[in-house]
Amino acid sequence: MIKTNNLMKMFRTDEVETTALNNVNLEINEGEFVAIMGPSGCGKSTLLNILGLLDNPTNGELFFNDTQVAGFNERQRTNLRKANIGFVFQSFNLIEELTVYENVELPLLYMKVSSSERKKKVTEALERMKIAHRAKHFPQQLSGGQQQRVAIARAVITNPKLILADEPTGNLDSANGEEVMNLLTQLNEAGTTIIMVTHSPSDADRSHRIIQLFDGHIVTENMRQKL
Repeated sequence: MIKTNNLMKMFRTDEVETTALNNVNLEINEGEFVAIMGPSGCGKSTLLNILGLLDNPTNGELFFNDTQVAGFNERQRTNLRKANIGFVFQSFNLIEELTVYENVELPLLYMKVSSSERKKKVTEALERMKIAHRAKHFPQQLSGGQQQRVAIARAVITNPKLILADEPTGNLDSANGEEVMNLLTQLNEAGTTIIMVTHSPSDADRSHRIIQLFDGHIVTENMRQKL
């Protein structure tokens, strides 16, 4: 599904050049659950942003489903993201002024899905994430665990082939974190490819493979489970 060759990302200011990723080579197969770990500042989120087509690499190749996408412009990246990728963030990234239902519906509005089909899909997603009873509530009326379930419902509403999760349990207590990891595991078992950045060894143990980053390099890859 994803392949990188000598992927590099540099950030430049007038006085400083910082190398966030340095010759990263990896392959992620369809149906995998991959965890990316490493100390703060090692390039984990930068790599996730590039794999999720939120940013372009400075150098190197990035293939998504055998298509070279490094160097795509913003419109091309957006179109590919909308059809293929869902995102789950540590900070939930819900829109406070919208209800739970409206937050989950939003990606379908961007895709110009009909009203009747939107209603069907949103209802199914909320029920799947066990948050349908909160459909008319606003994010600030929900617990952290409930907000993350809404965020996951929004991420899966378009049936993406790939979900990228950046510290999905980082703002949650252990019980809610366990619930979120159960949901991600269930999605993976149903066929969705998941790439997750995490500091949590117990969360990483849910994955098939753990990639360790250090100073922008991949230093180790460990298989955890058989696919």
